[in-house]
Amino acid sequence: MQDMFFLAIIWTGVLLSYFMAQKTKLTPVLYFLAFGSLMVNIGVLPEQSSEFIRGFSEIGIILIMFAVGFEEDSSHFIQGVKRSWGIALFGALAPFAAAYYVTLYFWQDPKLSIMCGLAMTATAVSLTMVSLKGERLQHSDAATGIMTSAILDDIASLAAVAILVPLATGAAELTALGILVIIGKAITFFVLISVLNLFVFPHNSTLKLFNRIPALKNFGIKDLIGVSKGEQATLAVLLVALLISLVSYEFGFHPAVGAYMAGLIIKQEYFHFFEESKRDHYEQTKKIVDNVAFSWIGPVFFVELGSKIIFDQSILLDVIPEIITLTTGILLAQIISAAIAAKTTGNYAWHESILIGLGMLGRAELAFVVMDIGYVQHSIITTEAFYTLMATAFILNVTVPISIKLWKPYFEGSKPLSLRLGTKRVWLSRQKPR
Repeated sequence: MQDMFFLAIIWTGVLLSYFMAQKTKLTPVLYFLAFGSLMVNIGVLPEQSSEFIRGFSEIGIILIMFAVGFEEDSSHFIQGVKRSWGIALFGALAPFAAAYYVTLYFWQDPKLSIMCGLAMTATAVSLTMVSLKGERLQHSDAATGIMTSAILDDIASLAAVAILVPLATGAAELTALGILVIIGKAITFFVLISVLNLFVFPHNSTLKLFNRIPALKNFGIKDLIGVSKGEQATLAVLLVALLISLVSYEFGFHPAVGAYMAGLIIKQEYFHFFEESKRDHYEQTKKIVDNVAFSWIGPVFFVELGSKIIFDQSILLDVIPEIITLTTGILLAQIISAAIAAKTTGNYAWHESILIGLGMLGRAELAFVVMDIGYVQHSIITTEAFYTLMATAFILNVTVPISIKLWKPYFEGSKPLSLRLGTKRVWLSRQKPR
């Protein structure tokens, strides 16, 4: 029953967080993180979560990412990938370099610096998308740019972890075969998703193969969603999301990546299976998915994430200079690199580019995985470095919802902001047509 007690505390915090978010007009994600950190530091929640709470939080992040992908149009996503490669590349290299050289300056240990760089590389895409949803910006082109570049960033980060962690721990040497295996896994996974999207899921398709082999139309996902006249549509799509999440995990990715891709390839047209039905099965399913993802299961992930921030006052005071330097370095490197890349390689406007830079600040799942590998499993990361990374990740995560809220008026054009470069004025905020 102890797990039930902890879940009751977490849900109480979720409810209080929504109340505080409504009063302060800030995203509830900020309060989820703060509540988790507060509860673990005053001893209400345990430092080591139980298997039940950890599993519950994993389900939460899978649901959140599926819900976000479920709202997105797949063609919109593909267009976003074409525009986001530069953001993913430079948005990952810059924070890695900043973390590597800052930690190398303070502790003069290249292996430790590699682990710190990896921990600060991948973007917390789920945190950003929930924050954007709270400000009703989740359907903007910039949001798609953040999502696509963050997923590419996470894939690259996972590959980097697979390559560099064995080097840092001394367990392996860098080989061409190892790199090819990792790249091959990524390509295979996305080919599999493409096959599902093009050949398995759709009943009707513009592909000539469907005309040549009409039997393909008898095995689409519409039959699965339409079980019991659509009464079990939510269960069907969640099952698909879970299965693809498990597949992505087997390929070495976080399950959330698979959940997002599952939501992306399940189209609204698949729910139109009964012409005589007056019910909108898609909207009904979407409403249920959003409810469980953003109201009572998904938030557990963020409270659990906040509970990872455990503060020891004596150590914390000793590493304040390191925390300030690393946080400032990551913040500037991430915003500047992602914003400039979005403007130059993605052809986004400045108000969109800056939002993308702000949205890439969060550090979550992979950061804590790397910290666990480096600090707990192999003792490469020192206690001082661990506290520095934890505090930096917490500050960056808190910065995401606040900065997005602060930038929203400039993004929407209700507030003007420009810079004068010589004789030319550069508008950083959106210019509304007169």
